[in-house]
Amino acid sequence: MAVIVALGAFLMTLFGGWTAGRVTDRRHLVLGLAGGLMLGVVGLELLPEALEAAGAPVLGVPQALLLFVGGFLTAHMVERLLAVRQAAHGADHRVPQVGLTAAAAMVAHSLMDGIALGVAFQVGGGMGAAVALAVVTHDFADGFNTYTITSLYGNTRRKANMMLFADAAAPVVGAASTVLFTLPEDLLGSYLGFFGGALLYLAAAEILPEAHHEHPARSTLLCTVGGVSFIWLVVGVAE
Repeated sequence: MAVIVALGAFLMTLFGGWTAGRVTDRRHLVLGLAGGLMLGVVGLELLPEALEAAGAPVLGVPQALLLFVGGFLTAHMVERLLAVRQAAHGADHRVPQVGLTAAAAMVAHSLMDGIALGVAFQVGGGMGAAVALAVVTHDFADGFNTYTITSLYGNTRRKANMMLFADAAAPVVGAASTVLFTLPEDLLGSYLGFFGGALLYLAAAEILPEAHHEHPARSTLLCTVGGVSFIWLVVGVAE
């Protein structure tokens, strides 16, 4: 059952990426929506789950929050290091490797979605159905964001489609793998915290500034708010 649901996530991810690739004439709206979706995923889904599942506090600070900050700083350092290296060779300020690295992180996240889906169905049908709804619905946002992030940094359409397909296939692989092992809850929480920090950096430091750079329109802001609201609705329905 988990693998069948993951196939639905596969199709939803491809649909999200297809949508992102077909609205190039409204690029600022796409980026505004992508930023809102990413903020919603981080603040309303990843962090609450990370805080609930992560291990004991470290020096009075929840482990998930420490890893959240670590993920943010790691994304910042990776981008700066790649940008400095690119600038030393006289290249454009767009760093394709950053886009590919960010998309690879999205693929890893989708893989964990599939694992979470498989584990939930092992617990019970009710738990599996709730997780399935959340995974399939928000995989539209994953596909949308994976394609957008990859292309935003100057990668070709072919590479963006390759990363999109990898992101779509990842939940299926993750769900199928759960017949072989079980992921400890505290490890899952730590991962969610770290990934949330990296995703927040991309949304706040790259996606949203780019969205408002040339088109500081009210419609762009509405798309961002709409993206956050969509994830809020998904989380609320899943609960």
